[in-house]
Amino acid sequence: MLSILQAARVNPQLFIRDSLLILVMAMLAGCGLVYEYLLSQYAGRVLGAFESAVYTMIGLMIVSMGLGAFAARKVKDAYKGFVYLEIVIAILGAGSVLAIAGLIGWTYTLPQVLADTFGIPPDALPRGGWFGAIHKAALQLPYIAGVLLGLFIGMEIPLIARVREQMYGEHLTHNAGTIYGADYIGAGIGAAIWISLLMSMEISQAAAWTASINVLAGFLFLVLYWQKLVWRKLLVVIHLGLAVMVCVIGLNGQSWLASFTDALYKDQVVFQQQTQYQQIVFTERQLGPEINPVHQFYLNGRLQFSSQDEYIYHEMLVHPVMALSARQDNILIIGGGDGLALREVLKWQPKQVTLVDLDPQLTHVFQQPNDKLPQRLAQQVTQLTQNSLNDPRVSVINHDAFLMVDELLQQQKSFDSIIVDLPDPNHPDLNKLYSRHFYLRLNQLLAADGGLVVQSTSPYHAKHAFLAIGKTLRASEFQHVEQYHQNVPSFGEWGWTLAHKLVAPQQNLKNTQLPISTKWLTPSLLQASFAFPSGYFDVLNDIQVNDLGSHVLYQYHYQAWRQQLGTVFQ
Repeated sequence: MLSILQAARVNPQLFIRDSLLILVMAMLAGCGLVYEYLLSQYAGRVLGAFESAVYTMIGLMIVSMGLGAFAARKVKDAYKGFVYLEIVIAILGAGSVLAIAGLIGWTYTLPQVLADTFGIPPDALPRGGWFGAIHKAALQLPYIAGVLLGLFIGMEIPLIARVREQMYGEHLTHNAGTIYGADYIGAGIGAAIWISLLMSMEISQAAAWTASINVLAGFLFLVLYWQKLVWRKLLVVIHLGLAVMVCVIGLNGQSWLASFTDALYKDQVVFQQQTQYQQIVFTERQLGPEINPVHQFYLNGRLQFSSQDEYIYHEMLVHPVMALSARQDNILIIGGGDGLALREVLKWQPKQVTLVDLDPQLTHVFQQPNDKLPQRLAQQVTQLTQNSLNDPRVSVINHDAFLMVDELLQQQKSFDSIIVDLPDPNHPDLNKLYSRHFYLRLNQLLAADGGLVVQSTSPYHAKHAFLAIGKTLRASEFQHVEQYHQNVPSFGEWGWTLAHKLVAPQQNLKNTQLPISTKWLTPSLLQASFAFPSGYFDVLNDIQVNDLGSHVLYQYHYQAWRQQLGTVFQ
């Protein structure tokens, strides 16, 4: 390090150039980390398993970066190699997600195109055989892009190390420490930028912003080492072209990606938005000129409700627990940011309802649909929610429910009923909201004669996950826990879990007449929903309780999901 300081005193321009080079390294480290997050997020979106996508992507990219570091030894000219390297990374970084989305969309729509061309009936679409193989192969493209990007990103540090030593004309004792220090700090800054800014952007826009840093780094390197390079004018033209490409993707990538994403849904996508936490999508299906269209709502590609039959799900979720509770004055809803469960709760004329949902952008869409949604969709959303989120008795809290429960306990709150209306436990962050630790704290919030209900995924498609929710609640100091189910056409067979401290739900609800109007639920239908097929609970002893950090439920749900796709065989 002493030689560098001596060189700085003798040649200040050399020191400035070196400082800029270290800054470039830090910028590129941040870009590399963001590319990992971008590809992981997109892989999780199209594959439906966010945690495994993240771990797989990070693992593949780290291994590829190691291979890239070895491959950098084959680059004879470090100056020229680095400039071309940044060109390739910028192209891959900016365009890979769009290219992947286009190819996946093409493989998804190809069977329908062939069916329309050759008059194949809708129930005989060619989705098996090589059609299915092509689609499955396309779903692996995010990982292939991750390997390529990792390979090229891994070449950056060795090339910059060589440039520094050639610049000083000697071996630098602390060369590796200086470069890796810049790399680690830059990666940390990149993570902060991702969380605070890029995470809430559409993926294509975030990719364009990140690729612009690669273009800038390459151009800065070009200026710093102009005399060391050949074909300089061509490189300037290429960088200008890259800048134009990145700007075009930044301006149009969102609409292009939206059109590619449309192909992944059976119905027409009429609205989509990327929030800080999830991707929101509404689709529309036209049924005829005089019939209201069917709108479906998706989070991260997973259906949350259909306007055609959502009332079945929400009536089965809300009214049994409300009827089971001794009072209906003060209600807590965990999740349910669409306001549909809240709509059913308000039929019981509560004095106060507290709704806790993480995503403020999601609740705003349903609270003020005219601000965001197309007019026809906004009208139907308002009709569905009946403006429930704007009711003066309702307090909407946008907060992590896992943390908010502690705050409610500190405030010594107590609730007559608690309704947990969360998405399925398909992500580790959701898994903790189905844990014994979380249920024990909900137990403390619940009045002694109150009831709790948890949406509990499908008892048919995800049987072990369904049973694990019930078993976890039984292990959370609830004296009486019973599960029930109903067919919701958009989802298939669906299930819920009722818990109470004093009374058995099914027996207590027997012959109960609901004091509110319903479109689907009746007392006899409710009683029948507690019946399960012969031997259904025989495997209960083998089901594990979902403790905090165990990810038991997440794994049950993940395995069930994979089996539904035919990727796991028992």
